Amino acid sequence: MKVPFHQFNPKKFSFRKDPVLVLDNFWTEREMEIFREAMTHSTWTGLRDMPAVSKAFPDSGNWLKAEIGPRERQLFLDKMSLPCIAEYVESFPNIRQRHVNFNYYTYGAGDCLPTHDDTDEAYAADRDRPPPLRRLALATYVHSEWNTDWGGELIIYHARKDPRGNRVLDVAQCIAPEPGSLALFAVPRFHRVCRVDALAGEHKRLSIAGWFMTEHDA
Repeated sequence: MKVPFHQFNPKKFSFRKDPVLVLDNFWTEREMEIFREAMTHSTWTGLRDMPAVSKAFPDSGNWLKAEIGPRERQLFLDKMSLPCIAEYVESFPNIRQRHVNFNYYTYGAGDCLPTHDDTDEAYAADRDRPPPLRRLALATYVHSEWNTDWGGELIIYHARKDPRGNRVLDVAQCIAPEPGSLALFAVPRFHRVCRVDALAGEHKRLSIAGWFMTEHDA
């Protein structure tokens, strides 16, 4: 489903029936300004300085990642308190704990994220116990402008088998990183971020991305 936020009814929507949700104009201009201002004071880590992640995602440029501060994190979580999110996360049995993990990201010209389904934990930092299970993935965009020629689209695939049993990925959605928009989708689901084109110049694709997760008894 793709719909303007002001027309969206979060009590009627179900990720069980429609696993991909795109909301246009989710953030106000002021809210996006708050996030962008916070990003200017954030401590950023480049992909090249994250060896395990860069090994899992080679040839992906050098996009940057930063933690969200307490004030902005609360603003973010307050706006994410949608009934459809809670209903989906709570639909899984025997939940022991619930987790969220969201960060700032900035993609410049040449940066991308190859195809994956968010279930590969080969680069997870915590190896002492199984990591929480990712249930809903999220990406939302807070840059002030984005031209369609600049790339950086979120591509979501539909997976199927060919007659020989090989996996085939068909493009299901091509989601442009429109300012203020929000994309949510159920995990696992193959997806990628297209490379930001050189035509973007110095413009950066500014986003908040991560997951709603659940932890279960072993």
